Amino acid sequence: MKRSYLGEFEEIVLLTVAVMEGGAYGVAITHEITEQTGRTVRLNQVHAALERLEDKGMVKSEMGEPTAERGGRRKRLFTVTAYGRRTLQEIHEVRVSFWSRLLRRGRKSYELKVMS
Repeated sequence: MKRSYLGEFEEIVLLTVAVMEGGAYGVAITHEITEQTGRTVRLNQVHAALERLEDKGMVKSEMGEPTAERGGRRKRLFTVTAYGRRTLQEIHEVRVSFWSRLLRRGRKSYELKVMS
């Protein structure tokens, strides 16, 4: 299967779904991204990214059980597919490779500036 490329926000959404291990739904994903990144994130942005990721085959969704706190409405729960996990692994490997090359070239001072 040909690899689909992700934008930075799609990658963050996909990572968030993976971290939430089956408890990922729009509002929870939005809160988690805001908490972890400090970014202002709107629910419609998350839903749009989830739709794109589902179209690419990287996440799948199913309706959860009705909950009292939602007035009996059900949540659409998202999970990462095998293809989504492979894509995250490939992205991670590329980034690690670039960082390793950068640091091997004696750019330790760059790491300190970026990480501060």
